[in-house]
Amino acid sequence: MNERGYYYSTGRRKSAVARVRLCPGQGPIVVNGRPFEEFFALEGLRRAILEPLIVTSNLDRFNATIKVSGGGNSGQAGAIRHGIARALVVADESLKPVLRGYGLLTRDPRVKERKKYGLVRARKAKQYTKR
Repeated sequence: MNERGYYYSTGRRKSAVARVRLCPGQGPIVVNGRPFEEFFALEGLRRAILEPLIVTSNLDRFNATIKVSGGGNSGQAGAIRHGIARALVVADESLKPVLRGYGLLTRDPRVKERKKYGLVRARKAKQYTKR
């Protein structure tokens, strides 16, 4: 814990970056000044965000204040998940094997492939006409 009384970490996914602050408390999660239930409408994204807290049984031990920018909904949820997992390791080093086992500490390297010239997208080509 730093001098201000919280654990800090950064999470990344696609082009999204999440700055996560975990404070000891009852468990509300605030994303960009709004409750995370309001920020993320889809249940799957909410479940992904809570996964590090659930697998380590810390769901009601920490308050999370998160600032996220860049990317879309899925990328932001993945960045928050990564950031929470890393902040939990800063808070308690003994949680590292559990989080590593679930693959929550590994940054997902998959990003959108760049468009190539002569193609429609990265790999899709225009339809071939024989005559």
